[in-house]
Amino acid sequence: MPDQVEYLVVGLGNPGAEYEHTPHNMGFLVVDRLAETHSIRVTRKENVSRVGLGSIAGKAVALAKPQAFMNLSGPSVRGLLERYGLTPGRLIVVYDELDLPFGSLRVRPKGSAAGHNGMKSVIGSIGTDEFVRVRVGVWPALPEKSGQTGGRASSGPRDGAAFVLAPFKRAQMKDVEEIVIRAAEAVETIIAEGAEKAMAKYNRRAQGLNTEEE
Repeated sequence: MPDQVEYLVVGLGNPGAEYEHTPHNMGFLVVDRLAETHSIRVTRKENVSRVGLGSIAGKAVALAKPQAFMNLSGPSVRGLLERYGLTPGRLIVVYDELDLPFGSLRVRPKGSAAGHNGMKSVIGSIGTDEFVRVRVGVWPALPEKSGQTGGRASSGPRDGAAFVLAPFKRAQMKDVEEIVIRAAEAVETIIAEGAEKAMAKYNRRAQGLNTEEE
């Protein structure tokens, strides 16, 4: 019988050293942070994933990094849910979001893939979009305007695929570390107190966005 697990936390990304420090691997970086903080070794090979078992906020968790490429993540997630006997309500998925400015977070209890190929694969494989997700903003913000605090997401033509696969610049790494820490703390709050509490604590409407994203 598999180990008793209460939550499955999945970070989406691409395997391989060349993708390690890219925007598309924010999910992997957050899982790595959780693993480090809670002394969990993410080394088990299960369902085409690297998996680690441990405890967060007194709850038994499995941390997972699917090792198929981003747009094929879904079968791994479905297999892990089945292995640990979990419903989608016990799934937390962490991933990068081009439609949010860098440094912003959105916790959501459900919602569409909004064009994210990894999430399309997960939703298609498990047959529902009713699971918690932590979206980590990666798109550069426009400079602040007078009287505003914080940047707003830039718009206009962009090559999103090229951007999310390009390594972060050295000058960005301190900021990347800070947002990874905050995203990991959001996951901890979801496990300890629920998604609603995490939403109230970590969701902030970015400048220049007229509505909250679904």
